[in-house]
Amino acid sequence: MELYLVWLIAGIALVIAELLTGTFYLLFLGIAALVGAAVAYAGAPFWAQAIASAVLAVAGVLWIQRHNRMKRQPGMPSLDVGQPVRLDAWVNEADRLARVRYRDALWDAHVSGEIRGEPGEVLYITGVDGATLRVAKRRDA
Repeated sequence: MELYLVWLIAGIALVIAELLTGTFYLLFLGIAALVGAAVAYAGAPFWAQAIASAVLAVAGVLWIQRHNRMKRQPGMPSLDVGQPVRLDAWVNEADRLARVRYRDALWDAHVSGEIRGEPGEVLYITGVDGATLRVAKRRDA
């Protein structure tokens, strides 16, 4: 079997594996193997194929790591912070968990500070933890 076919099969297998994982690491490794196939098809010696493939693979992995590191940096605070909500009912008053109405929907909320605890009381969003709002009586809490 020709060497460029081995590179080609490896590249296609890595790209297909990437479609199953979604991490982008295997995509760059697959592209690097396809570049190795192109260099082999051009008639270059094996060391040139390996170097071309390795350089592209290392560059791709470093780019992905840099991109992932940039995504993890803290972004803007939630646009919901400071918005008013209305207390609907307590889920567990001892644990300070309540149900609040916000944007015409009921949300779970963790209440900070002292409130009257009456349905309809206006509270303000101080933070968001996934699908749970953090609320308090004052906006700056």
